[in-house]
Amino acid sequence: MTSLSAVPGALLDELRDAGLDPEHVRSVIGTALGEDLPDGAPDPTSWATIAEDARGEAVLAAREPGVVAGLGIAALVFHTVVPEVEVTDRVPDGTTVDRGDVVMRVAGRTRGLLVAERTALNLACHLSGVATATARWVEALDGTPTRVLDTRKTLPGLRALQKYAVRCGGGVNHRLGLHDMAMVKDNHVIAAGGVLPALTALRRDFPGLPVEVEVTTLDQLDELLALPEPPDRVLLDNMSDELMAEAVRRTAGRVPLEASGGITLDRAPRIGATGVDFVSVGALTHSVTVFDIGMDLVEP
Repeated sequence: MTSLSAVPGALLDELRDAGLDPEHVRSVIGTALGEDLPDGAPDPTSWATIAEDARGEAVLAAREPGVVAGLGIAALVFHTVVPEVEVTDRVPDGTTVDRGDVVMRVAGRTRGLLVAERTALNLACHLSGVATATARWVEALDGTPTRVLDTRKTLPGLRALQKYAVRCGGGVNHRLGLHDMAMVKDNHVIAAGGVLPALTALRRDFPGLPVEVEVTTLDQLDELLALPEPPDRVLLDNMSDELMAEAVRRTAGRVPLEASGGITLDRAPRIGATGVDFVSVGALTHSVTVFDIGMDLVEP
């Protein structure tokens, strides 16, 4: 694989500006390429059918309407496999495209283009699927104060990339991991002996760390709101639209509220109408449908 020092600096800066670590992205790409070609093995089909010095051009195009994401990552795949590759006509991540729209062109040694093809498409299609699904939620919540959040229900090793794709679709990231925000759920309450002991212990041992507490009833919400220092956010778990609207009324903006559990896209406008600040949707990342992007060599 080409070292990052040989990758155009503008592409690496673009990834960093998007909140991605190029070294991490590179490791994901390396893992994926290693699944195709373990221990540096050649691609027999490409090696047998394509001359070593043959050069070609390929077009990547959308095969359905949606929002694209991960095209910079796909470009890094091509730069990794084909050091002298030329990447042109790449549309910015977050762009809404129609069926047939060209999203990127690549030119270079034909063998390398075909070796890189599947890894580049796997990443771009998956991340574009995340962005497209997120954009549907953003559209469904339009005109309401509610923002759509992702969750930790992500694919191992792809969390940073999937959360980036959520941002491309107009969504908001929840905590990245267990380390950057505490979330007190029912099991924590049982283990700690109550909500107040859990909050007290967290603020003692991890001062300054944001804390979110899950509730399932309005009585539990009232208990939190009565505290001298309520949590930084409250998660309303599996509540009806009516109960969420009442929770918003009782909270009166003191604490941000997040809806979770039993959330579906067709329910989104009703959830937004309750006035909650956020709705978290695990399906954005854990069961998303890929967005179809194809790659075709240009006939000489």
